[in-house]
Amino acid sequence: MSKLSIVSELWQFLRERKKWWLMPIVIFLVLIGGLLIITQGSALAPFIYALF
Repeated sequence: MSKLSIVSELWQFLRERKKWWLMPIVIFLVLIGGLLIITQGSALAPFIYALF
């Protein structure tokens, strides 16, 4: 199962069941995950982890 199919399945779920209120939560989690991945090897990592 590819990552793209997971995204398309999530999109289908949101569209069919009209769960649009979940979209900001999903976007926020993706942004935080991306931020943690990007700063993992940098000097900013201790400051980012201190926020959480």
